[in-house]
Amino acid sequence: MPLKFLVTGGAGFIGSAVVRKLIGETQHEVCVVDKLTYAGNLASLAPVSGSNRYRFEQADIGDAERMQAIFAGFRPDIVMHLAAESHVDRSIDGPAAFIETNVVGTFALLQEALRYWRSLSGDERDRFRFHHISTDEVFGSLGSEGFFREDTPYQPNSPYSASKAASDHLVRAWHHTYGLPVVMTNCSNNYGPYHFPEKLIPLMIINALEGKPLPIYGNGLNIRDWLYVDDHADALLTVAQRGVLGDSYNIGGHNEKTNIDVVKGICAILDEFRPDPAGPHERLITYVTDRPGHDARYAIDAGKIGRELDWKPKETFETGLRRTVEWYLANDKWWGDIRSGVYRGERLGAA
Repeated sequence: MPLKFLVTGGAGFIGSAVVRKLIGETQHEVCVVDKLTYAGNLASLAPVSGSNRYRFEQADIGDAERMQAIFAGFRPDIVMHLAAESHVDRSIDGPAAFIETNVVGTFALLQEALRYWRSLSGDERDRFRFHHISTDEVFGSLGSEGFFREDTPYQPNSPYSASKAASDHLVRAWHHTYGLPVVMTNCSNNYGPYHFPEKLIPLMIINALEGKPLPIYGNGLNIRDWLYVDDHADALLTVAQRGVLGDSYNIGGHNEKTNIDVVKGICAILDEFRPDPAGPHERLITYVTDRPGHDARYAIDAGKIGRELDWKPKETFETGLRRTVEWYLANDKWWGDIRSGVYRGERLGAA
């Protein structure tokens, strides 16, 4: 049967991918709640905004009165909580916003979800779920071997990851203390279309297209596990509907890459699709002072979601990166509006 999904942060990068999939590939209804801070972009929802199964509410998840009205009016079956401040560099420069949204905002949303769930009865109460979406950064940094598992102890090393760890603990506590039916996920680094250009991959693509330096932190050997955003959206919908209540699931792309290899891969694709008369795009690579507290390696063990829910990513890093570069080449209006307004590619988080 069609369900009602309330998606917080639905105008953001991952949230908009979830909403586009829900409207484009299912018969479910969606209510997007987004504060529309710098990274929230209604243009990312334009492909589905004309659907009669879609609605948008500009609201802060920390506004209890407004959220109560939205819950009452929409009556969601599943809450997918993606609203968050998410950029490590910004958390170094201004941690207060991360505590306010990721910790205090999640607390306020949990309180409203609990109040709403307690008001339900019968089938409505039985099918209600609160899905909290988090990051692998809560686990800290790995050495050269090993993987983050669902039972890996938390050891966040940045204001961003600390705020997300706190929100994870709140969600788990609201399940065990109050019985709120929750599922949780922690993902590896996402990439793909509609990614705000402060993050590594879109920043490198756009800088290269503009002939600007491609800044690599430190020696470029920090490793991340990369997950194509549409694969992540598919995994999130799988967990939201079929995950075991109270459980957490790690979602990864099985694509460990050093930062320098990622950037060189982008350069090679751009050399193919958009050759620069001045020479190969790799000439633009520049090494800069490392980010403070830069974790050495992240890698996800996504075995549990594969075994229990039969999910696996469709894209390899090579196919996903090619699709991503092609999208940015074809959608310069989307990122050009951002580049000329809220973010021009400046260094953040230098501390």
